[in-house]
Amino acid sequence: MRIAGRQWRTLVGTARLGPTAYRVIRPERPPAHAVLHEDRAGRQLSVDRAASVELAIAWWLAARSPRSLVWLPLRTGAVDCGSSPGARRLDLVLLHHSLGLRVSEWKRVRSRFAEPKAHKVTLPAGALPAPEAGFAEMQFHREFRDHLAATIAADTLFVVGSRIAFERAGGHLRELAEEAPAMLAKKPEAHCCAEIGMGRYGSGTYAELHVECCNRHW
Repeated sequence: MRIAGRQWRTLVGTARLGPTAYRVIRPERPPAHAVLHEDRAGRQLSVDRAASVELAIAWWLAARSPRSLVWLPLRTGAVDCGSSPGARRLDLVLLHHSLGLRVSEWKRVRSRFAEPKAHKVTLPAGALPAPEAGFAEMQFHREFRDHLAATIAADTLFVVGSRIAFERAGGHLRELAEEAPAMLAKKPEAHCCAEIGMGRYGSGTYAELHVECCNRHW
């Protein structure tokens, strides 16, 4: 299954803090099945087929919209797949590092999301190509700068990075959305996932976002 040409219905609005106006993009409707949580094992995002496509498009949009915040409100979803007892439910925000948003300001930004207008985002052909050969080794080089960074504040996981960082990580999400349906059709109990690295290897802050297909809702 190829997801190029698929559309994502969004709401685009503005949140103003003093003289600064932030452009905020969020889904028209929160994904029916997308659960993001953090527990002792780390950060995990469980998705169904539709949510896997929306997540890949959101990642592409974050790469191509450096002046926007992409906000996925996931905390209040009714589905609780993959969560362990005591796990912390989280929203997800993707943003370009040049925006310079302080995560401590997010609560106010979120509460001031105003005058949203409906907008359709279409994933173009060739978007989110697979990471080139040798990319995994490149990440270990001291000179490499295109890492994603992650932090949690206000019950939200913030993923921050450059266009290159979002596109390369997004390639793994596109592959998951495209390849998982056939794999699960053949073997319904298969474990289909993507590991999104955040931080610099060997820095003591490196972590992964484990994105998995929820077999019960696929």
